Amino acid sequence: MQTAGKLMKVFLTRRIPQEGMKILSAAGVCEVSLWDSDEPVPRAELLKGVQGAHGLLCLLSDKIDAEVLDAAGPNLKTISTLSVGFDHLALDEIKKRGIRVGYTPDVLTDATAELTVALLLATARRLPEGVEEVKNGGWSSWKPLWLCGYGLSGSTVGVIGLGRIGMAIARRLMPFGVKRLLYSGRTAKADAAEVTGEFVPLDTLVSESDFIVVSCSLTPETQGLCDKAFFSKMKNTAVFVNSSRGAVVNQEDLYEALTSGQIAAAGLDVTTPEPLPTNHPLLSLKNCVVLPHIGSATYSTRGIMAALSARNLLGGLQDTDMPSELTF
Repeated sequence: MQTAGKLMKVFLTRRIPQEGMKILSAAGVCEVSLWDSDEPVPRAELLKGVQGAHGLLCLLSDKIDAEVLDAAGPNLKTISTLSVGFDHLALDEIKKRGIRVGYTPDVLTDATAELTVALLLATARRLPEGVEEVKNGGWSSWKPLWLCGYGLSGSTVGVIGLGRIGMAIARRLMPFGVKRLLYSGRTAKADAAEVTGEFVPLDTLVSESDFIVVSCSLTPETQGLCDKAFFSKMKNTAVFVNSSRGAVVNQEDLYEALTSGQIAAAGLDVTTPEPLPTNHPLLSLKNCVVLPHIGSATYSTRGIMAALSARNLLGGLQDTDMPSELTF
């Protein structure tokens, strides 16, 4: 433990919601310095900011690798990330140095599931196209097949990765009258029974689903999982939705599948890179809806995430329990 009166230095890589800042101030154990901006910290400033820090609070846009850990030096004992994903953290390097890691699972599950359902519906029912037609004068008389899309009632939905968020998405989709809920992943899940989920091989899921929702974490196994071979097995009336991580999808192959009519439409809340350049080919397509990674973006959720990341940071600094510690 620190000697009395000596504050531990912590570095925040961004402004975070007030809920988190208040907890850090009230604790009275740390001296907070932060990159005081809503924009990501430049690499040079990150390397400077972490010097001598006991704690680091970061976002998923910050690559925390050996270089950052070396720049921080031997004082660094805890890293708290304002995210459920941790593919931006070099866990092997962090483990080597005995640094504890906190993250924010569970608290963003509902918000992300809601957004995924909204994105699926917006994509399948062509909402952005419809809004555009109203604005540009394309809306004339009622036409039987104009702006027709695909409905969930009586459909087969495939969820890739039935974890916390995947399960929350499935729960929300079932009341729409989904007939079959397929899921794939490393193992069958006991709570899948609640949504009458069928555990199937990935190939079965891809070829039989009318809607495919990707909600797995990014690992070496899932990197580039949704590629040409994947899309070629999908129905040409199927809708593809990804709210997990951009790198799970090969975007060139997705573009090809969307332009050739291999699949009907795609909705993405995550891309590679983020932000996606405004001249990216996917953004020229009417049958591709791209959102700026806003899965967890409700005021309440972001506030709760900030509070949890602050408590995780304090737990790591004071050698006490973290509310959400990552075991690795």
